[in-house]
Amino acid sequence: MKGVRGIVTVTIFGALLWFNVRAAKLQIGGNSGKGDGIQAFVIPHSHMDVGWVYTVEESMHAYAANVYTTVVEELVKGKQHKFIVVEQEFFRLWWDKVATDAQKEQVHQLLEEGRLEFIIGGQVMHDEAVTELSSQILQLTEGHGFLYETFGKRPQFSWHVDPFGASATTPTVFALAGFNAHLISRVDYDEKDMMQKNKKLQFVWRGSSSLAQQQEIFTHTMDQYSYCVPSSLPFSNRSGFFWNGVAVFPDPPKDGIYPNMSLPVTNETIRAYAETMVSNIKERAAWFRSSQVLWPWGCDKQFFNASVQFENMDPLMEYINQHRDEFGVTVQYATLSEYIQAVHNANLTWDIRNNQDFLPYSSEPFQAWTGFYASRNILKGMARRANSFLYACESLFTLYLLRYPSGSMDKLWAIKQIQQLRWAVSEVQHHDAVTGTESPKVRDMYMDHLLRGMWAVKSVMATIFQETLKTGKDKFNFPLSYSQDTRSTEDDSLQITVYNPLGWNITTVINVSVAYSVVSVYDDAGNAVPSQIQNSADSNSTFDLYVLVRLNALGFRRYLVKTKQSTCTKESDGQCSKNQNSHRGRVITFDRKLVSKSKNRGHRLLPLMNDCYLLMLNEDTNLLHSITDRSSQKTVKIKQEFLEYHANGDIGQGPISDNYIFTPNGSALPVSKSIGMEIVTGKLVTEIRQYFYSSVSAVANDYQYAIFTRIYNVLDGYDRSLICNRIEQQYIVGPLDLNREAILRMTTDLKTDRTIYTDNNGYQMIKRLYKSHTNNTLARNYYPLVRTAYIEESGTRLVVLSERAHGVSSQADGQVEMMLHRRLWNNKEWNLGYNLTLNDTSVVRPLFWLMLGSKSTTSSLYQSGMALEFRPIVVYGSVSGSEALIPSYNSHDDAAANSIFLPPNLHLLTLCLPGWRYNSNHTEHVQNIIRGKSKQPDPDFHRVLLRIMHLYEVDEDPVLSQPVTVKLKDLLKVLGTVVSVEERSLTGIWNINTLKRWKWRTAQQHNMDLKNDTRWLTEDFTVTIQPKEIRTFFVHFQQ
Repeated sequence: MKGVRGIVTVTIFGALLWFNVRAAKLQIGGNSGKGDGIQAFVIPHSHMDVGWVYTVEESMHAYAANVYTTVVEELVKGKQHKFIVVEQEFFRLWWDKVATDAQKEQVHQLLEEGRLEFIIGGQVMHDEAVTELSSQILQLTEGHGFLYETFGKRPQFSWHVDPFGASATTPTVFALAGFNAHLISRVDYDEKDMMQKNKKLQFVWRGSSSLAQQQEIFTHTMDQYSYCVPSSLPFSNRSGFFWNGVAVFPDPPKDGIYPNMSLPVTNETIRAYAETMVSNIKERAAWFRSSQVLWPWGCDKQFFNASVQFENMDPLMEYINQHRDEFGVTVQYATLSEYIQAVHNANLTWDIRNNQDFLPYSSEPFQAWTGFYASRNILKGMARRANSFLYACESLFTLYLLRYPSGSMDKLWAIKQIQQLRWAVSEVQHHDAVTGTESPKVRDMYMDHLLRGMWAVKSVMATIFQETLKTGKDKFNFPLSYSQDTRSTEDDSLQITVYNPLGWNITTVINVSVAYSVVSVYDDAGNAVPSQIQNSADSNSTFDLYVLVRLNALGFRRYLVKTKQSTCTKESDGQCSKNQNSHRGRVITFDRKLVSKSKNRGHRLLPLMNDCYLLMLNEDTNLLHSITDRSSQKTVKIKQEFLEYHANGDIGQGPISDNYIFTPNGSALPVSKSIGMEIVTGKLVTEIRQYFYSSVSAVANDYQYAIFTRIYNVLDGYDRSLICNRIEQQYIVGPLDLNREAILRMTTDLKTDRTIYTDNNGYQMIKRLYKSHTNNTLARNYYPLVRTAYIEESGTRLVVLSERAHGVSSQADGQVEMMLHRRLWNNKEWNLGYNLTLNDTSVVRPLFWLMLGSKSTTSSLYQSGMALEFRPIVVYGSVSGSEALIPSYNSHDDAAANSIFLPPNLHLLTLCLPGWRYNSNHTEHVQNIIRGKSKQPDPDFHRVLLRIMHLYEVDEDPVLSQPVTVKLKDLLKVLGTVVSVEERSLTGIWNINTLKRWKWRTAQQHNMDLKNDTRWLTEDFTVTIQPKEIRTFFVHFQQ
């Protein structure tokens, strides 16, 4: 997205004037500056959003393909010219579908010469506020794998200049990937102003408090001009330094004349251009400590005609260098690595920034970019669900190939299907994608790519289950996205297969919709399984079936749902078991209650409980009254209510809200006039259904808001540690009225002083103190909730876990509010022109888990968060006749000794077969590229990518924060015999023992020659994983 939100467009008629400036003779590609002068590094680039306003296909046609075609041509012609490539999606599309063989050879040569440089190297420039860690790593790995496999290049610098705020997780991710420096730009306007005045725009960032110096990274913050050149010229009404103008959609103009083309550099204009450029360089230099200045030459959608760009810049830079004594400035074309290397060589001592982030972000006093935390809730949910689906398929495919090496499934076909979803999930991490800040047609593109990718992966998983379970073809269906709907099945029996993709054994409850009110459920040994069936809240013709399942780590089990009275199933004593039908939940309907402004006294309280919690409901209001943690007997009063912020839609009346910005027009207002309630009681599940009506006379189904709350009763003999300690809530919100922003507010009697803890990308927790501002205090105290948030008092926590991103805030003592949905329209020309008004009429159904109790009681919040994020995959198929008699398969007891099992403080972050074709030995791989092997070998199906993450911080928990020693050989024996393990960087392209990241001098550490740790694995491949570490390995098994 463009750094400046308005563009002055001037249409130019006629051809460019030819200029009579002598050809450049001075070397403007190298250092020509004096030691005491300002040295400006001119870095040509093009910011190319993967989506935003236009689809990827539209962008490729209108300008993106031309960027690479013309840049390569100009770099070949002008040996002093350079260029950095940032977003990989467009480059990969150009490489695969547009570039000729000659152009590909030229790219290889330019890379070797260091004049073309890959920066970041990820598939996209990911958003930092609402993306989840594993998705960030995926998109970075996708891009790095392509670059290393194709060119042998390993990006070492970031260019995160457009995400809307900077997370403290991102510098840690980039450090783990082997980067030497990190660039950011969008930080709060007042904080950037302070940093500029105090020359604090550059620092060493220790993004993780636990990893600290181990994974610190030098960070450069762009100044107020961000990643663009000055947008205007003092001597012209056209844009500055954009000689190719502004890209035109849908088709490039046939005459080559684009809007807003800058005045050509001629004998008449060159002095004015030079003075403008030098003035800007000096202004920027005043904000930095070193004499080197980064001058980004480019902006959104630039360099689609690189020829005219360089033809004008060459003589201008020569002119400045000719007048270096007068100007006190020299200029040179550069890549980012050259600039960072020059700053590093300056050998300055840098301040340290710890794990504070730069969120939220405000660009102006009334422009708090906190609205996008909740924009396009459905897309946010789909992005996360697709990632969890991919996570499951990756490990299942790995298990299949290692356990069934001679299986009949076409491996090449399977990896192609998986790569389709890898691409889609990577793409949607873009900073104008999952953020919900794109136009409707681009949103549709993201959704289409995600659904197609999920469908492709579904076919792989179905094929694996069909073969390993020895069932017939076309037996399985997938409840894609969120619903698990089997009501179309007409057969007597239904076979359900449930797969647990996590590295822990889990006991949980799955929910499927069926068309029958009386069913029985059996496991794969023919034993009755605890289950409950009840009327569905969504439909009068379907029923919700809840099944208690017990799954090993990376294990799947089959369950049979019989829709007719079953025959006798033998118990261990040979007698027929009784009561084999699923327990029938009983629905109790309460009178609808008017919302009263009188104080809630809570006289008529209704208790509902399981082994962990006691919930008290107020029958006078139909609202939740309190929750008691039964282990500590701590009771917290809590009220839940829906409210709406009203947004202004007329820029003539004041500040507005839009896709990006949250600017409420006053306090949030209640939405309900009356509240209805149903309670479903049962042996397995207790469900509370609350319906919020905006009208007293509204009919039963005419509600805009609802809360479905579930607590689970776990039978003896089952592990209840995770399922008992959660209160599951699903909210239904919408469709909203126009210019409304919907929140769920929880008000408790905890004394918190408006302090809330929120997560950075699901990786680490950040303490958020309430801050008062001169303007817009409410919106500027909103933060992204990616997976976890909590408030606490004296060791008692109320934890909120989410499966998609939202906005979260604590606006009053003991209060948590979450922004769930937004529907907005405004008359701002910029928003209307790009169709960015967020007129979202959808109904959203986000899912949350609540936890309440002491720190020790809620210490499983990270494991629970992963269990919510990566819920079991459920597939089903109809069976009849003899097929309904399913034999015992992978029983719980037999499989327990043959499964991967991690302790609760370690998470199996990745288990996959990437299929990369490159040699792990860097020297040999580069030699292969130089030799120009024309035929790539088949994907490597023997190299397993394994990542393990420690979930806890140092000193966070007396037990769970301890380092953990793991014998990989024993851990992975279920997959086969491990023959070699190689530790790698986060994205796999570096051997960890050859990765030597730059050291930066800090006030705490003056020794620049600190040695990088060397890690050698023992014979049984034993590793010790420290708090918050993410360790990455290539694992090879005996074939």
